[in-house]
Amino acid sequence: MDTKDIQQLIDFISQSGLDEVNIETSDLKISVKRYGSGAPVAAAPAPVAAAPIIVAAPPAAEATSAPIQPVASTPATPKAETSNYITIKSPMIGTFYRSSSPDTPSLVEVGDSVSEGKVVCIIEAMKLFNEIESEVSGRIVKVLVENATPVEYDQPLFLVEPI
Repeated sequence: MDTKDIQQLIDFISQSGLDEVNIETSDLKISVKRYGSGAPVAAAPAPVAAAPIIVAAPPAAEATSAPIQPVASTPATPKAETSNYITIKSPMIGTFYRSSSPDTPSLVEVGDSVSEGKVVCIIEAMKLFNEIESEVSGRIVKVLVENATPVEYDQPLFLVEPI
């Protein structure tokens, strides 16, 4: 089982609503658990024979399973300027899109008000388009990522001024 397979498995589990899954093969043992609705899903591989999987599996597991976490500031902007802002971060690795298709307007623009649950962008990961919802209410102050560019796990996407 390679990291891509593990990543697909974790994506499937996170969307399925299961709280715990254990998989064991001759080379690998994976235990994936979800702790409530606000905590990230954790993967704990314990390979029997293949040491390279130990190094590669944990980053893939963490990169695809955590929900959006609001944070007070982002390292890309001076702290004094962002002290009142909340950052919406990418919950996964993929390609960031501001709209659902190239010929439709952006889901949110600078100055738009957002509420909890409003879709703010789409991230394509492994040919799946995932709608990213805001977990905070407020006003979009800044879009930190260009349309159709790759994003990393936990990368800041938007700055939101809370209401």
